[in-house]
Amino acid sequence: MKTDALIIFTRNPELGKVKTRLAKTIGDEKALIVYNDLLLHTKNETHAIKCDKFVFYDSVIVKEDIWSQDFYQKKRQSTGDLGQRMQDAFASLFEMGYQNCIIIGSDLFDLKATLIETAFKELKDHDVVIGRAEDGGYYLLGLKKNNTLIFQNKDWGTSTVFEATVRDLATLKVCLLDTLNDIDTFDDLKRSSYDWAKLNPVLVSK
Repeated sequence: MKTDALIIFTRNPELGKVKTRLAKTIGDEKALIVYNDLLLHTKNETHAIKCDKFVFYDSVIVKEDIWSQDFYQKKRQSTGDLGQRMQDAFASLFEMGYQNCIIIGSDLFDLKATLIETAFKELKDHDVVIGRAEDGGYYLLGLKKNNTLIFQNKDWGTSTVFEATVRDLATLKVCLLDTLNDIDTFDDLKRSSYDWAKLNPVLVSK
């Protein structure tokens, strides 16, 4: 029986197309370095988790990259806004027979395997598990069945997303995880565990 599945949303790491808000401070090349480090961190923290794992690429599926096909199945995100793409990803796995599905992004150096494992455990006794990001979004969402409402009418990328989502979950049993810092800006990067000084000593004084 298929039970637990982890969805990992990623962007293809292309110069000028990732971490654009961060790039405004440190430039496209350094932003790409940070994003590749984020991808590596996400891979390192997820590869040993005992569940089926799916990497959803935003544009092109890459066969030979850090996501070994021995541990990760590979899919492409659908079209539409972030909500539509997440909804479609959940729907595809529930249709495959999975009972507990969790989605994460690839934006957190604070993300740990133990947190994802805790989320799967909590999902057994809750309808929904959600982890708030410091910027007002969320970094993890776990569902037992698809819920189209929570993916609609959201201002994605703004500080309103988490609160608006929680309002939509008012009738369900929800587990809230720790609030974590996802990396969108240079201030986010400075507050993280990343050794950001290695990018450029000049940035240390900013």
